[in-house]
Amino acid sequence: MPGLASFKDYRKEWFKDDLRAAFSVSAVALPVGIAYAQLTGVNPLVGLYSCVLPMLVYALFGTSRQLIVGPDAATCAVIAAVVTPLAAGDSTKHWQLVMTMTAMTGIWCLIASRFKLGILADFLSKPILMGLINGVAITIIVGQASKVLGFSFDERYLLDRLAAAPNYLSEIHWATLAMSLSAVLVFLVVKRFRPGWPAAMIVIAASTTVAWLFGLEKFDVALVGDVTVNLTSLQMPAFDIGIARELVMPALNLAMVSFVSMMLTARSFAAKNGYDIDPDKEFRALGLANLASAFSQGFAVSGADSRTAVNDASGGKTQLVSLIAALVIGLIAWLFTAPLAFIPQAALGVVLVVASWSLIDLKNLWRLRTRDRRAFLLALTTFVAVLLIGVIPGITLAVLLGLFQFLQVVMRPSDQCLGLDSKGTLRSLDGTDKAAAVPGVFIYRFNSPLTYFNASYFKRRLLEKIAAESETPQVVIIDAVPCFTHPDISVMAMLSDLFHLLKRKQIRLILAGRKRQLMSWCEAQGIPTGEGGLLVRSDLYLALKMSQSYKQALADGQAPVLKRPPEMDLVLEHSHL
Repeated sequence: MPGLASFKDYRKEWFKDDLRAAFSVSAVALPVGIAYAQLTGVNPLVGLYSCVLPMLVYALFGTSRQLIVGPDAATCAVIAAVVTPLAAGDSTKHWQLVMTMTAMTGIWCLIASRFKLGILADFLSKPILMGLINGVAITIIVGQASKVLGFSFDERYLLDRLAAAPNYLSEIHWATLAMSLSAVLVFLVVKRFRPGWPAAMIVIAASTTVAWLFGLEKFDVALVGDVTVNLTSLQMPAFDIGIARELVMPALNLAMVSFVSMMLTARSFAAKNGYDIDPDKEFRALGLANLASAFSQGFAVSGADSRTAVNDASGGKTQLVSLIAALVIGLIAWLFTAPLAFIPQAALGVVLVVASWSLIDLKNLWRLRTRDRRAFLLALTTFVAVLLIGVIPGITLAVLLGLFQFLQVVMRPSDQCLGLDSKGTLRSLDGTDKAAAVPGVFIYRFNSPLTYFNASYFKRRLLEKIAAESETPQVVIIDAVPCFTHPDISVMAMLSDLFHLLKRKQIRLILAGRKRQLMSWCEAQGIPTGEGGLLVRSDLYLALKMSQSYKQALADGQAPVLKRPPEMDLVLEHSHL
């Protein structure tokens, strides 16, 4: 429990800031939790359940001091998209499936933590996540339009809803629209004149008061209704084998996206406040928080960027903020549920639309077009996929794009030919006159670890570059440090073939770097080393120094004098020892 360390060394002067931050977080989390419960398709009280235990669990198991976990727009949209067709209109089954998917998401997170897969925080690149979040935000806004305008969509998918939008104009409920416009006006006024106040909380409180005083249900304005949950109606996750099978991959996608999104938030605030977080422990903390949510009747949670920003802006110092906020929300869910019944659904729709609107960042997405065209295409593809084929297929595509992007970098990395500048220092040959090739010597660097799926590309690329030389080199030196990182049988077989192929062409092959490892790997695979075999040297400078062709070039005065950096003498002395 890494969070216990902060409580062990807690300073009493932090308490005032933490208490103020806790009430600020509660004020934001309450309306958002209720609204996201509506988005998920469960009782509004479930949104509060999803805040209490997960926040307590993360406070103990998380490594971020500022991060607040709770319901998130993207996770709720994903759950609703998966569960709604499986529940087939049965509200009890819907609730059970929501908890089941939440529990499975937590299990996936714990498995990932057990296998040290915190590196997946870097798996979905920023452009892919940007396209994904923009697409999800627009999907939520269109979906909430029915609550804001007072009608119900018959269509399930975004494009179908947009195409049928003109047909719904005649179904607009004007009293509901008036409530929605009033909620928007209150929100804008608060943001304009009191930007530090919890605008969403004030909107919900004001609209609830109006609904209670004027009996808006008489005007057919939809209200939340009774939100009390009897002990006899409490549910548990339903692990029906047939249906659970349908939830396995969506839960994996949800775990992936939730973790990456959470890590982006956690890392940004950790960097701002000058500390580090542990990705593997964060994966475990997210998994435990989701399990706690599932078994307390709640739905999936993630890192909540808006509530984390409120916490940081209010001066929150430790996870005591989460503990106090959870207790406040828990007391409200236990003792003050009656007023929740008068909340207009239009007001909740406005809160969701505003929250989703803040996630849209099409301007920065478009700017990628000039900064990094490849990143722009990744973001645009993910964005369009979410809009065209739905949230779940869009997330699956985003995960696959991240995988393909990684494989492309590893399988088809950059490479360089090296030469010497006028001072005798090794540099990349970039087409300028800053460095020149060493006569008779070809120096090659492959910028990725060699493994079975890029070994053939490495060999082909090297031979193509050798063939492109104006004169066939006498010596080929490969920088072994970046590419020979582990003993792969396929790689060693390729190296043996390359050695014999170059030997037939009377070209000497030298590997520079990782001398001890490469010697043992070659011996294990039966590749001859030493004179008449594959040469292995401690570093590139020593490989150049000991190559006969380079000595001949020096004797002829055709190459600059080689100057090894002083620090390399220490490296060589240590390797000889």
